[in-house]
Amino acid sequence: MRSKIVPSVALLVFAVASYFANGCGQGQANCPVCGTTHNGTVSLIDTIMVPEHNPTGAPGGPFNSFDISVTDSAHHRFYVSDRIGLDVGVFDTEQNLAVGIITGDNGVAGAGGNPSVCAVDAAGNPLIPPIVSGLGNFTRFGCRTNVPGATFQWSGFNPPGFGPSGHLGGFPGAQCCASRANGVNPLSAPDGEVLSPDNSVLFVANGSSSVVALDLTCGGAPCTQTNVPGVLAAFTTGSSPDYDGCIFGQNCLPGSVHNTAGIAPCIASEAGRALSDPTCGDLRADEMAIGVINGKTILLVANGDPGLPFITLVDVTGIISRSDHCLPGNFPKEPYYPAGIAGSPFPTGNFPTCIVGQIYYDGAGSNDVDIPIDAPPPAGGNSSPAALPCPDPSTTVPSGVSGPGGGNSASCHHGPILNPDGTYCANQLTPPGTCFGAVALAGIGGSAFNPNTGHFLVTNASASPADLTVGTVDEIDPRLGNPNGPVLVNTFPVPNCMPTSIVQGPGNNFLVGCADHDGVAFPPNEYVIDGTSGKILATIDKVGGVDETWYNPGDNNYYLAARDMPNGPVLGIIDAKTNLWLQNVPTNSNSHSVAVDSGNNHIFVPLQSGGICGTQSANGCVGVYAKQ
Repeated sequence: MRSKIVPSVALLVFAVASYFANGCGQGQANCPVCGTTHNGTVSLIDTIMVPEHNPTGAPGGPFNSFDISVTDSAHHRFYVSDRIGLDVGVFDTEQNLAVGIITGDNGVAGAGGNPSVCAVDAAGNPLIPPIVSGLGNFTRFGCRTNVPGATFQWSGFNPPGFGPSGHLGGFPGAQCCASRANGVNPLSAPDGEVLSPDNSVLFVANGSSSVVALDLTCGGAPCTQTNVPGVLAAFTTGSSPDYDGCIFGQNCLPGSVHNTAGIAPCIASEAGRALSDPTCGDLRADEMAIGVINGKTILLVANGDPGLPFITLVDVTGIISRSDHCLPGNFPKEPYYPAGIAGSPFPTGNFPTCIVGQIYYDGAGSNDVDIPIDAPPPAGGNSSPAALPCPDPSTTVPSGVSGPGGGNSASCHHGPILNPDGTYCANQLTPPGTCFGAVALAGIGGSAFNPNTGHFLVTNASASPADLTVGTVDEIDPRLGNPNGPVLVNTFPVPNCMPTSIVQGPGNNFLVGCADHDGVAFPPNEYVIDGTSGKILATIDKVGGVDETWYNPGDNNYYLAARDMPNGPVLGIIDAKTNLWLQNVPTNSNSHSVAVDSGNNHIFVPLQSGGICGTQSANGCVGVYAKQ
């Protein structure tokens, strides 16, 4: 029996009556659905059951693998990436209720329900191609069905249980064993989430090195359980892991590798080889940021796991009205396809048209300033200034878009750049010849858009092998309109910190979330920096071990999901006006995600199974915190 997502009419009427009877919005103490008080400390005021994660839901299981969450304060919605339900959970932030799920054909909580449908043209033909792995095989985690006139009909894409349907294939979930301990999180999804500036589109990063863009307006009709958000685009940022391989030849393209083992070799390669097997492809797309630059909406996507981290900038302007947005530029009716696969029907690849450019953290010898993508190296080799192909040919699998993205002439560069002593070169844009390329040793974390500069700020866990205790915040100039693509223009060191997240606070202040890495355990610390100069404005040493951070303009506080505090995970709170620590509130194990509704100042924290969840202690829940 499936769990009820929306209460009965009687219950709903009672909840609404109670809402007004208790003076909601006036800060009534001990009222879970009321606004917060102006004084007092933050505490747990309510818990929300997550769809299917309950004793009567099957197969479900505890809500113990989730990722990033976001709130839409204008419409009072909270969204969280649920890797056990294989969906995005949707919650009402005023009534503290689960009101729906966004999923694909393989969803658990949506089994037998309504998977999101992919966009079609005026004649009803599907617009969004399937996604192909780095070995040339189809992967189920995208949109797919037959397209009239396509050379390679997609009817061959038919892993058991995932035949052509016109629906979103779905999310890979937690895979066999996703956890921080065993290290296969890079194969899991859904991952990062971000809302468009007008809250009409939800972008969700998928394990197939892709991003799903969902229409939260539901085509102009209110979204419901039966009228679920449709898929506007499902575009790739790189090569998908080979989740399914070629199963009995059903989902193979000409020239693809017949790998019946799926991602088993990838998981095996995690031990000591940083997920380097070709079946890993580019791993998952993960954390994202979005901003408006000269009237264009630009999305930054990080394929940030260690190995070959890179970022992709995507033009998602007007994505609802442009239903053909992000189709492949060379062969619109064919699958998204990486370049460089021997025998491929698309030897130069078949990339999304919306890719603006990429930056690879691959150790290349220069930033390739003003050199178009994949330009041949100068005579004499790859000495500075190098024109190294993107990505660096030292990689073992086709990566990224690595080719022009249709009419945008996408380009890419490398970064950051180090001095011979391992310190960061002062001039990242035009570095001296003595500088050399760095890798992101511990991966790329969260990012933020700075509207004061029109640039993105990206957290880099560690790039210098000379000092693993120093991370950076890298400043990315999208350089819209420049045929040579985005560049890394500055890198701001943050000591004793593996930066995992960054969020804009008041004005030009940005809070940098810090965690541990590579066996280096830092003392609790967070930084507030100037978003233009990188100058450290404040250091907060009462909370640390942080993943996601959030700024709430409603109460002018920062909120931090600090899962690795020495005495146990907490929700950290910092006053954004004074940059002073206020409070730590206990949470459950591995609570690393947080978002706040600025309308009522309620804080939403996904919680694994544990005592804080009360009656849902065996199943996990979403904790609601507020001043009471």
